[in-house]
Amino acid sequence: MKYLVWAMLLCSSPAMGQTSLTLEDCYQLAQKNYPLIRQRELISKAGAYNVANAAKGYLPQLNFSGQATYQTQVVAIPIPGAPEISKDQYKVQAEVTQTIFDGGNIHYQQELSKANTVVQQQQLEVNLFNIRERVSQLFFGILLIDEQLRQNQLRKEDIQSGAHKTEGAVNNGTALRSSLDELKAEILNTDQSTTQLKTNRQAYLQMLGLFINQSLDNQVRLVRPAQTPLSPEIRRPELLLYDYQQKSLAIQEKQLKVSYLPKVNAFVQGNYGRPTLNIVSNDFGFYGIGGVRFSWALGSLYTNKNSKQLLRINHQDLDVQRETFLFNTKQTMIGQQMEVAQYTDLIQKDLEIIDLRTSVKKAAVAQLENGVITSHDYISQVNAENQARLSLVLHEIQLLQAQYNHKNTSGN
Repeated sequence: MKYLVWAMLLCSSPAMGQTSLTLEDCYQLAQKNYPLIRQRELISKAGAYNVANAAKGYLPQLNFSGQATYQTQVVAIPIPGAPEISKDQYKVQAEVTQTIFDGGNIHYQQELSKANTVVQQQQLEVNLFNIRERVSQLFFGILLIDEQLRQNQLRKEDIQSGAHKTEGAVNNGTALRSSLDELKAEILNTDQSTTQLKTNRQAYLQMLGLFINQSLDNQVRLVRPAQTPLSPEIRRPELLLYDYQQKSLAIQEKQLKVSYLPKVNAFVQGNYGRPTLNIVSNDFGFYGIGGVRFSWALGSLYTNKNSKQLLRINHQDLDVQRETFLFNTKQTMIGQQMEVAQYTDLIQKDLEIIDLRTSVKKAAVAQLENGVITSHDYISQVNAENQARLSLVLHEIQLLQAQYNHKNTSGN
């Protein structure tokens, strides 16, 4: 069907029958039932675990270590009778450390985990929003088929009326049997068209049902949505995504600043080995030590400047992506606005054409009945009026689809 080309969509995705269904119902059900929605809970759980893991840095840290060494020299005590220190030495150590000051590194690890979780959640919202366009194509495609079925039925009724009048003329000997046969053949053609349209409708319903997780049969009625005004404001979820990504980079900048700050922690060590802290004893024993440890690793200073430049480049790249997205979105919206204006104008012309075609068809009915025109001529006039009505239906559905495409493109 040439009128369905603009609405064709090859997709797959599974499916309660109900008597009526609105476009907004389909949007909500599609977003609720789309398999990707299960990522929302997974992202939240992963984010909570990452934050919790980062917070573990504030807890005391326990480490175990051990070593066995052999030395070529040891301390010799120049006192008669003093023990000789063994060159093979052993130590097993348990150490507990507690962070006192880390410059805020753990805090920013937590903040970065939270920010990245928000970014992932918003990316999911972007992906879910994008399925609205696919749902719209299926929904308006079904609406168009419904209108084509209705017009096909009206066309069939017109031809049946002509056939009834022609049959009377044949019985009266004022018309040929071939004229009646031609009309009956055209009725069969309308039945074939109806069969094809119903098959296409069922296929579209199955695809829509997969999106909204509903079992849709031929009894489902899709409610034609009302016309919607065009809004110039852009409220797409992508814009929030860019904002959240910028915030994540800002946290990374703060984290970079504290990476080269000194670290202070308290520690307690428990040891067993030989020798102990008693240097005049060569026996195995326990000993302990505790205190405060200060460390300052300056290696990150070598890469700090380049790391800042990379973050600045990432900021600029996000700005470019945002500007490009807004530019492309505005371009698309302009094209959709032109489509709306075009279809509005076409609909006005369609109404005028239908009035003229209807007038001609009414005259053809009388002419057929009086034998002035042939059944072929009558069928041509019926088809011409039907074509005009189909054009009106097509432009009405295309107008609605252009309006709702604009609504989805702008995010309103």
